[in-house]
Amino acid sequence: MASLSNLALLKKKIFFTIIILIIYRLGTFVPIPGVDSEVVKDFFGGSKGDMFGMINLFSGGALERMSVFALNIMPYITASIIIQLASSMYKSLENLKKDGEYGRAKINQYTRYLTIFLAFFQSIGVYYALSNPSNSAFVSDSSIFMLTTIVSLVGGTVILMWFGERITSSGIGNGISLIIFVGIVSSLPSTVVQIFDLSRTGAYSFFVVVLILAAFIGLVMFVCFIEKTFRKIRIQYPNAAMMRASGMSDSSFLPLKINMSGVIPPIFASSILMFPVALVQFSAIEGDMISSVLRRGGALYVFIFSALIMFFCYFYSSIVFNSNDVASNLKKSNCFILGVRPGKETAHRIDTIVSRLTFLGSLYLIIVCSLPEFVVTKYSLPLYIGGTGVLIIVNVIMDLINQIQSHLFADKYGKGGNVTRKRKVRVRA
Repeated sequence: MASLSNLALLKKKIFFTIIILIIYRLGTFVPIPGVDSEVVKDFFGGSKGDMFGMINLFSGGALERMSVFALNIMPYITASIIIQLASSMYKSLENLKKDGEYGRAKINQYTRYLTIFLAFFQSIGVYYALSNPSNSAFVSDSSIFMLTTIVSLVGGTVILMWFGERITSSGIGNGISLIIFVGIVSSLPSTVVQIFDLSRTGAYSFFVVVLILAAFIGLVMFVCFIEKTFRKIRIQYPNAAMMRASGMSDSSFLPLKINMSGVIPPIFASSILMFPVALVQFSAIEGDMISSVLRRGGALYVFIFSALIMFFCYFYSSIVFNSNDVASNLKKSNCFILGVRPGKETAHRIDTIVSRLTFLGSLYLIIVCSLPEFVVTKYSLPLYIGGTGVLIIVNVIMDLINQIQSHLFADKYGKGGNVTRKRKVRVRA
């Protein structure tokens, strides 16, 4: 019975997740009242749409359609990152984070409040960006349309935040990541169709199209390889001789990922580079030079983007991984690294290894995120996913596969346990 219930639970979780994601995709086509869709398409077809490019990508085109889910889950992600950074700088939040279930509940509550706050200001920015007096996307300049836009966008973000939390608690995988994943993947079919249309019209030869697809597959394989690569530090247990005599392993490994910071550095770097362009568009000053210098794929853009990625890799890895805490935990467990004294020397050794891995990880992110931007801009390819999108797709799929495998392994071990118990009953009988 236990094995059947495990499989039934897994199927129920998958079905629940699919239903929520289908509702989310349908919601991306529900428009905000009073918006002229043709003007919005013209807005995103020009250079003005660049500043909202990442949000539009993550939302699966919902921002371009000005649907109720236009802001997607981006305010929640930004709020989560801000709370995580603040918890490393303020002792009160750090202590609250360590305060068990109550502390996690309070942190989640603060994150929700900050999400609503950020969504409110982002919705105001979207409204003013689309309400240009010369070519407004709204059917009237009445303040009622500003109110409906703000309420619709903030309400859509809150609904998606609830969807993500429900998937995480009752479904399979991380709900927030799956919502972003579905938004990015939804643009893949149209991208493939556009590439083949260019081949059919003669803009690119069939060989070039095959080369583009092969390069994209190679990029995905490279990301999968790096994300599954670990640097293993051998940890020696105490009483090694006794453990070897009893047939047990006397050592283990401390696995360290090359890319500890995940997709946070490129997201932060893109947001910072979008800020000057957004400031120019929301103000009355002339900023054509700023927009041209910081255009995506340009030499200066790629250089600043790469520098910001490297900075945030070191900054964020120092937050998520504390070598002093790891060394202290090893010392409390009477474990040690071979040839290194416990305590400060262990912390220094781990910190040196992490610093080198972070450098390699930053180079990896720079190559994955900057090279597609440069190639797409230079050769005018209709490939809008980019390296950041590929990173998110690969990480979400790998996490989803790991969770499904854990359920299947639990079912397999449950079957073994039932067989063992049945055999014992028969012997006793």
